[in-house]
Amino acid sequence: MKIGVAKERRPHEARVAVSPDTVKKYVGLGASVAIETGAGAGANIPDEVFKAAGAEIAPDEAAALKDADLVLKVQRPLTAAEGGPDELTLLKPGAVLVGILSPHGAKDQVQQYAAKGVTAFAMELMPRITRAQVMDVLSSQSNLAGYKAVIDAAAEFGRAFPMMMTAAGTIAPARVLVMGAGVAGLQAIATARRLGAIVSATDVRPAAKEQVESLGATFVAVMDEEFKQAETAGGYAKEMSDAYKAKQAALTAETIKKQDVVITTALIPGRKAPVLVSEEMVKTMKPGSVIVDLAVEQGGNCPLAEPGKVVVKHGVKIVGHLNLPSRLAADATSLYARNLLAFVSLMIDKETKGLKIDWEDEIMKGTGLTRDGKVVHPALVG
Repeated sequence: MKIGVAKERRPHEARVAVSPDTVKKYVGLGASVAIETGAGAGANIPDEVFKAAGAEIAPDEAAALKDADLVLKVQRPLTAAEGGPDELTLLKPGAVLVGILSPHGAKDQVQQYAAKGVTAFAMELMPRITRAQVMDVLSSQSNLAGYKAVIDAAAEFGRAFPMMMTAAGTIAPARVLVMGAGVAGLQAIATARRLGAIVSATDVRPAAKEQVESLGATFVAVMDEEFKQAETAGGYAKEMSDAYKAKQAALTAETIKKQDVVITTALIPGRKAPVLVSEEMVKTMKPGSVIVDLAVEQGGNCPLAEPGKVVVKHGVKIVGHLNLPSRLAADATSLYARNLLAFVSLMIDKETKGLKIDWEDEIMKGTGLTRDGKVVHPALVG
């Protein structure tokens, strides 16, 4: 069985789908691994290191993916319409494609996978079950994004985070509000606390209150009946009613006035990001305050955030960096590659060393987009 790995060609993407450690593991499972030259450069992994791990270094993308039974990607393949090479044409019919494929935002491309005869798996659709935790790419990458958001905020903030007592006087600690206490938000809380800030956090899920407080932060939320039932079975936040949003917005507006840094992390799978920080709220913030919007790629939690830019609006710096995990490419690659290895190991037959997909496995059902020339994921059918 051949595993093909190409250099990622989307803007702002420095990660790669394998690490030297996982290449060794794939070879140990009986696979050959072909990696396009330069694929690991953004994550500081030279070709020689991949070669020493047992990979074949291919001169170009076509050679890396030619006849590959399994193609590992970070982001979905580029298309000609997006101004790049049509990467899907390089996959052989019957190939298995695994990556963060953004199926909700690229439904036409999912149809193309089916038409090509490619069996595609979207890692971001991984079921939230205990057995799949080691494969959860959203958690591994969001964890790094939450950390990096605080570091970016500290870099843009014109003051120190911790309290400092000096002979010349005392510097008050920064006040940080984290909006959304999922994986990214919890890591942001922990990082801001480590830097000495006074941290508070909001989230629509009742379970988040205990997690936030366990990290030493103050929980800010309207505690009504709707709030107590505001979590989906899959563990994601669900859309709240307009009445609840109004109450929460009023509390948030009052809280935001006192903050130096606001980090927003709220996302709803397959939907535009909810607006959490309105322009009116930004106007009430202190001059020199900082907002870091982790949801900027899905429309943003703050409508003033601009993708890929740091802008100043009403005296507030608004940070809209794209692809935060890729800004920590070495660590992000290491974690993502391990997520993929755990997932791919489920589909490698130990006796034949070939691919054998168990479509009755809930992990395969939950992530599988296409099979036998058809779109099969329930969220995308019909």
